[in-house]
Amino acid sequence: MGSVGDRKWCGCACNLWSSSSPSASVKILLCMVSLIVACGFVSVLGPLESNWVFLSSSSSSSSSATGAGAVTSMKDIHVNVNDKKEAISDDSLLNRSSTPPQTIEAIRVQLNGTKEGIYNFSVPGPGIFPPMNESYDPVESSDPLLKARRDHSNLVTLEAGLSRARAAIREAKRANQTQDPGFVPLGPMYRNANVFYRSYLEMEKQFKIYVYEEGEHPLFHNGPCKSIYSTEGNLIHGIEINNQFRTRDPEKAHVFFLPFSVAMLVRFVYVQNSHDFGPIKHTVIDYVNIISGKYPYWNRSLGADHFMLSCHDWGPEASRATPYLHKNSIRVLCNANTSEGFNPSKDVSFPEINLQTGSIEGFIGGPSPSHRPILAFFAGGLHGPIRPVLLEHWENKDEDIQVHKYLPKGVSYLDMMKKSKYCICPSGYEVASPRIVEAIYAGCVPVLISDYYVLPFSDVLNWKSFSVEVPVKDVPNLKKILMSIPTRQYIRMQRRVVQVRRHFEVHSPPKRFDVFHMVLHSVWLRRLNVRVRNNVHVL
Repeated sequence: MGSVGDRKWCGCACNLWSSSSPSASVKILLCMVSLIVACGFVSVLGPLESNWVFLSSSSSSSSSATGAGAVTSMKDIHVNVNDKKEAISDDSLLNRSSTPPQTIEAIRVQLNGTKEGIYNFSVPGPGIFPPMNESYDPVESSDPLLKARRDHSNLVTLEAGLSRARAAIREAKRANQTQDPGFVPLGPMYRNANVFYRSYLEMEKQFKIYVYEEGEHPLFHNGPCKSIYSTEGNLIHGIEINNQFRTRDPEKAHVFFLPFSVAMLVRFVYVQNSHDFGPIKHTVIDYVNIISGKYPYWNRSLGADHFMLSCHDWGPEASRATPYLHKNSIRVLCNANTSEGFNPSKDVSFPEINLQTGSIEGFIGGPSPSHRPILAFFAGGLHGPIRPVLLEHWENKDEDIQVHKYLPKGVSYLDMMKKSKYCICPSGYEVASPRIVEAIYAGCVPVLISDYYVLPFSDVLNWKSFSVEVPVKDVPNLKKILMSIPTRQYIRMQRRVVQVRRHFEVHSPPKRFDVFHMVLHSVWLRRLNVRVRNNVHVL
């Protein structure tokens, strides 16, 4: 059935024919013919309904929670940190045939942010994203049916390729390890080395990213490449100059990158000390409105095949500017805090790396375990709720547990890490800490003290094999816990730290399996867990 506007159009046709017909019978006949032709035309060129679905093995009854992130329970995914689930390890992303695809509900919000409501994807209505009324290719805009056929064919081809990748990854769990002269991941540091390796190769073979070119420096296509937010700028720059994964043809893209920098928004848009996120959020809203009005891809999936990245603490807050970005899109965040809405089944935990000089030169490496006389080390100020507890119990209390608010003059922070067996990595005000990667660089076993933190790459890496997790409540027993670890077990963990280090290294240009590629692989995994489709009848 056509819309109200379509019915009015058909009625107008009848009136026109009525005024020019010589007889009543001819009038009726011609009116009926025009009605049939017009309504048939509307049914062919009607709205192109589309949606996206999570591929889930959970029952439909488990998806009653509101929002894209709550659609699937993903019960077969490995649990890593504090029993939180991280997508997609082993063959968990592939065992989803028992449940039919689940339609995701979209969220509508008024521009002033005062009221939210939920509506079904196919129901038109006002929202923050304008309807897509113009095709991407202006040459084909005069022929909507041709455009629909092309888009449908391209999307089917993309999804077929992803389906083959899922099958290859599933098969890898049962197959022998394929030899690669570059690198073959082996050992207990990986949840399933074969599955990770196969998935990585499929990513190298297929994965394509389209970067929206709208927006100008310094807020877009730019970011800090030094300091604690360095990974934000490095990843934005790396994606934009990459010839292997970036595509200039959006029809060939599996994911679409929104290249705004939250760190730069904070620097240039936020009014210092105002505590007002409004200017940042309005910038994000305006950008999404532009790309959703100019291109069909955001509206096609409600942002589910789009991703943003941020290493700034306010990344999650910026994503809340639009409900689709927060609930549907892949958010690559350093602040991977599940208590603040981070959803491991669709979001990516981004390692925080403090590149003080813009390079890792001089930070990599350290002595063997036998040349590390200090049991554990930490230096840092009172920042957040965990560090005061640590300092209260251990600051200047024990020679084996070297805990300092400020290092003595002339003592090198990096040298202290290289002399220590364990490096204590407590969260600050936010869950992420650059100390984790600093410890890995120095060959020091990380001691993780955090709540609600999803560790980077934990869908692939088994952090328990090369780090120690200590609950906040057990900080007073820290020395007892570390001393109870047998020497042989510590040596194994230390060697594994050295082995996984390559996954956290920053290189320019990037190298296989380094942090750049591991972040893209995390995005790739989450794209594998989503199916985008066009509900359109193509003749």
